[in-house]
Amino acid sequence: MTQQITAILKASVSVKERVIADPVLLATIQTLTEQIVAAFNRGNKVLFCGNGGSAADAQHLAAEFSGRFYTDRNPLPSEALHCNTSYLTAVANDYGYEFVFSRLLKGMGREGDIIVGLSTSGNSGNIIKAFELARTMGITTVGFTGDTGGKMKDLSDYLVNVPSNDTPRIQECHITIGHIVCQLVEAILFPVTEA
Repeated sequence: MTQQITAILKASVSVKERVIADPVLLATIQTLTEQIVAAFNRGNKVLFCGNGGSAADAQHLAAEFSGRFYTDRNPLPSEALHCNTSYLTAVANDYGYEFVFSRLLKGMGREGDIIVGLSTSGNSGNIIKAFELARTMGITTVGFTGDTGGKMKDLSDYLVNVPSNDTPRIQECHITIGHIVCQLVEAILFPVTEA
């Protein structure tokens, strides 16, 4: 079993090494960080959405902004769109599961906001519907996907397509990249000054 553990860890490290070696992906992460800083400075918010494990990652990253990362600072306006189960189950039942994110985005999103959709395949129908709506509302779309980007590729203003087709390894990398963005955004907006 130790060999299996080691092999899984090495596979996770290998995906991250491919990200490090990809200058386009690194530049996208940098630009995304800058865009999120600009959105928060304008008074806009960053919204997240995902399904299953990606929903947990979406909620986690939203909490890093609205709570704190390293610094004791003011909260930043960020939320995951799936957290209200009464809303989620009502809309899924009455309209269809593919509308659970787009309907809430229509109600709470505004021009200049950013929506981050996490989908390892890039083909989650409810995120695609949200991204299509976001385009009409002037909301920036950010896709966190696997290697190909799936259908979200053409709907993402910024595509963070992790170079892997292995769902757990993609999700591990999504949270790593998300943490990097959260850490850098916080450091830029709330610089620590030496006493």
